[in-house]
Formats: sequence, structure tokens, C-alpha cells
Amino acid sequence: MPEIIDEEGNLLPPAAIREAAGASGGSGGAEGDSVNLFKKYELGRLLGCGAFAKVYHARDLRTGQSVAIKVVNKQRILKGNLTANIKREISIMRWLRHPHIVRLHEVLATKTRIYFVMEFAKGGELFAKVVKGRFSEDLSRKYFQQLISAIGYCHSRGVFHRDLKPENLLLDENWELKVTDFGLSALTDQIRPDGLLHTLCGTPAYVAPEILAKRGYDGAKVDVWSCGVILYVLSAGYLPFNDPNLMVMYRKIYKGEFRCPKWISPDLKLFLTRILDPNPITRISVNEILNDPWFKKGYKEIKYPADNEFEFKDSGGDMEGNMFLNAFDIISYSSGVDLSGLFDNSRNRVTSEMFVSAESPERIIERIEVVAKEEGMKVVKKGQGIRLEGNFTVMVEINRLTEELMVVEVKRGGLGHDIWKEKLKPKLNDLIYKSEGRAAGLA
Repeated sequence: MPEIIDEEGNLLPPAAIREAAGASGGSGGAEGDSVNLFKKYELGRLLGCGAFAKVYHARDLRTGQSVAIKVVNKQRILKGNLTANIKREISIMRWLRHPHIVRLHEVLATKTRIYFVMEFAKGGELFAKVVKGRFSEDLSRKYFQQLISAIGYCHSRGVFHRDLKPENLLLDENWELKVTDFGLSALTDQIRPDGLLHTLCGTPAYVAPEILAKRGYDGAKVDVWSCGVILYVLSAGYLPFNDPNLMVMYRKIYKGEFRCPKWISPDLKLFLTRILDPNPITRISVNEILNDPWFKKGYKEIKYPADNEFEFKDSGGDMEGNMFLNAFDIISYSSGVDLSGLFDNSRNRVTSEMFVSAESPERIIERIEVVAKEEGMKVVKKGQGIRLEGNFTVMVEINRLTEELMVVEVKRGGLGHDIWKEKLKPKLNDLIYKSEGRAAGLA
């Protein structure tokens, strides 16, 4: 019989499973019936635990696919005043789509718990491999390349991880890297008028010196520092800054005092000094890392959707196991969770709005194409989606809400927002689903 968790997120003993089945969404039928979560996932062994959450292996009952489920206790979150952190983590993981970032499939909830259903990384923590011994320089480079690809992607979408360490790096069944745990991440909308972040966070041995200075910091630069510490650990087998006395260790970090072991090549040693530069102004950036000779050796650029691209999802079929939007998607779309920072970059700020439609995806796309051409905009087909180009850019994404209803998200950028509001949008009113005389808009 599979295990199940109690109200505190702990594994229940077999005798208590049957009693908990009803409250936890299990079948609760005759003896021998399996107990599952929300009649969707069969829970398995405990994979790991933290201060506010526990992670379990589980099996998707519809597909048989292995998943990881992070169970968060609501009371602990409320007592710790971490509600905003959970909302932010959900919002961030909802939008990040990169081959080296753990994917969030869906979020489920009861009155007492929140369940993050995530991609299962069969290989476990990278940390568990490092403690057995240092990696070769080539293997260290491979994982560092994958890490930088993922972090550069996050930064391009205004997301800063802020807690990078080997324990938050997982390996899949092919031993490829997967970044996880965005619980301490920040978005561009958290940056103060001075252009810096100010929340003190991170893991002591991996924290950047400017965080210790408590004068504000650049989120991208502190992530680069942590990546440098990780690269050192992979290559050397131990931490660059370490001391039983925490304050002594902090002084070493603040001064950037570290030594490379004799087996580290001169090129890697030079590269590490550029990353572990205690001055964030002169510290190497992600773009500079990508052009460094040591880094570039054997590097294959990883393709992922750029900011002006998007996914067109018609989940009438099997959309990676998710047939419809769930409550988490709708919460993420609401104005209570500001996602604008994820679509903000130095070149162009992109905003979005949504509406519900009872029309088919094909019909919605057809109508938008017609209206766009009437306004002299160029229509570019991108896979199964479209992009409208003119004085500004419009991207359209469609998700199925129910069998009959679609959520249409329109992302727009540039200086012509008034054109959308005054000319395009009014001509699409017939697409908006109206229930009891009210239009079903989500934003």
C-alpha cells in the first residue's frame, strides 16, 4: 500500500492511511485499494525535507509518469509570514520553461496544505555526487555550462534565484542538470528605486560579499558569484571560503580570499578569479562568461523561446499531461500576482491581459489575424501560434480552461499600447465569453 501524508506533511503509518484517505483525496474503499492524492497521484517515498516543506516521490495515475510533490504546510507559511514567497515561487515556476530548470506541472491545495507537482529528477542532488569526490574539469565545465544557460535564461526574464548551491541542483535520468527551489527568488518588481535588491538571503558559504555589506545588490551579480562557488566546489571537491567560525568565513568572502588546488588548470584558475571577484562592478557577467575561452570549450548553445516568442497551447489533446488550467493557473493570471517583471527586459517592456472565450482556438486566431491585417499589422506564424508586428508586437497564447472555455492571453510591447486598446481590442469583443450578462475577463 502506498504511503500518505498527514496534516503536517509527515508520512502516516499504514494503520492511519485508511483513516486519512477521505480527507486526502484517496479512494478509501475496500481493503487493498490504493490510496492516492486527489485521485491523481499515488504517493511514495520521502525524497527530502526542509523547514517548511517535504518532497515525495509520486506516480501520476493517468500517465504512470514519476513526479515529485513538494508539500507545504499552510500554517507554517502563515506563521513564518511567507505567503508572498510562496506566491512568488508559484508565479516564477509557472513561466520558466528551460531544459535545465525543474518544471512545475501544477499546484493543488487543501485547507491545510499546498502541493507543488513537479518534474521528477531521478538522479537526485548534485551535492550527493560531489561529496563522493571532485569532478574532472571537463565534467565540471559541462554542468557549469548547463547552470549558466539556466541562470542566464532566468535573468533574461527578470528572475534572480538568490540561493544557488549544489543542494538545489538536481540530475535527471540522463544525468543532465536541473535547477530547482525558487523559494528565495526575486523579480524585477522587487528592485528599489536605487536599482538594487535589499533582502538578505542565501546560504552562508555561497553568499556574495555585497549581500554581507548590507548596502543593496544586483540580483544577477550575486547569482554569478554563487555559480562561481559551485564551479569551485565541483572542480576542487571543497568550498573556496570555509571556516568553523562563521565571521572568519564571512571576512574571507568579503575580501575574496581563496586558493585554487594544484590540479586546477591555469585557464580555470583565471576564470574563477573573474567570477569570484569581490567587487560586483568588475565581476564577470553572464554574457562575458559565455564568451570566456575556458567556458566556450565544447559548449553547445541551448535553444529556448526568446522573449518575443511564446507557446500556443491547445490542450484538447494531451498537453504534457495537463488537460485544463487548474486553480493555480487562474491565481497566477489574476492581478494579485504581478507577473510583469517576468516579461521585462532592457529592450522592451511587455504587458499582458487575458479574457475568457467560448470560441475554438482556430476561430480565435482567425479573428485576431483579420483584425490585425485591417490595422496594417504583419502577421507572423510561429509554430502553432501567431505574432502581430507593427508599431508594437502582440503575442497570443491560448489555454483550455474547460471543455468549452479558453483563456486567451495577449502580450504586447513597444510604444503602441493605445492602438491595442482603442483599435484592436474593441473589434474582438465578440470573442469574449459572457456569463449572465457579464464579460468573463481575468485581468
